[in-house]
Amino acid sequence: MLQPVTEPQLAAFRLMLRARLLDDKFAALYRAGKIHGGVFLGRGQEALSVSVGLSLRKGDVFAPLIRDAAGRLAFGETILDAVRTYLGSSLGPMRGRDGNVHRGRPRDGLLPMISHLGAMISVVNGMLFAHRLKKISGTVGAACLGDGATSTGAFHEALNQAAVEKLPLLMVVADNQFAYSTPTSRQFACDELVDKAAGYGVGAHSVDATDLTACLKVVGTAAARARAGEGPQLIVAKLLRLCGHGEHDDASYIPPEMKNSTLGRDCLKVAEEYLLQQKWTDAATLATWRSEAIREIEDAVAQAQREPGPDPFAEKWNAIASEHLNETHPQ
Repeated sequence: MLQPVTEPQLAAFRLMLRARLLDDKFAALYRAGKIHGGVFLGRGQEALSVSVGLSLRKGDVFAPLIRDAAGRLAFGETILDAVRTYLGSSLGPMRGRDGNVHRGRPRDGLLPMISHLGAMISVVNGMLFAHRLKKISGTVGAACLGDGATSTGAFHEALNQAAVEKLPLLMVVADNQFAYSTPTSRQFACDELVDKAAGYGVGAHSVDATDLTACLKVVGTAAARARAGEGPQLIVAKLLRLCGHGEHDDASYIPPEMKNSTLGRDCLKVAEEYLLQQKWTDAATLATWRSEAIREIEDAVAQAQREPGPDPFAEKWNAIASEHLNETHPQ
């Protein structure tokens, strides 16, 4: 008999599963030559990502990174939005003007990513400061980075600013051991990235990102503290990319012993085994969830493939915020 479980645990797993299947589809489309530009998979990062998305509310700000499909879905991005962007549909959130990962809906708090991720923190800071000026309270902003972005000047300046202003910033670092192919030993000299928190005067949290239960607890606690007025919270999550930096990268620089360590555990499999062990779900239910997600993804791909791209001769290539490209575009 299935045992009762809190909704966030099962909801988180289903979002992780949908994100993994969506990434798998993008990889297949890329290999088939249907996607122009890079494809960057979140395989192995879904537990951390979904925990960030679920910790946020309507009115919050979310600046995801390229491997945050699960967090995006948790925050409200639709599979169709993601597919439309990758396939260059003019009906997508970026109007087919960036057939890649730089997508979002700023009015909903979902920010299109700047590839130099350290730069995203100051954007989140600006939106949080605007909330303060408008006397909007109770909101938080999450900025997600990899360990490599912590080596940038933008990271230092923005985190320092957030600390001085006591902004409700959730600074989430996916410490996946490599900045592309550069190991952490060549990036910083402190024992752990989380040690940097003390120097900035911000809250510090560490978590094993292969463990969904731990991620939900740690990220949820950090978000609650930021929302309660305790200032920025730095989360450093240990994990390993279970694929290359992008689909163009074979990740041959990752040592086999690291892949076989606890860092190399697949958070999706770990979560599935835990749910089954606790009798919170069963194999038949898991199969149903998988088939439902695959059907939704295939329907979205079929729809986006029928939709036109932007006409380069008719399109007015002005800013997204302009009247022609405002966010009231028909969906």
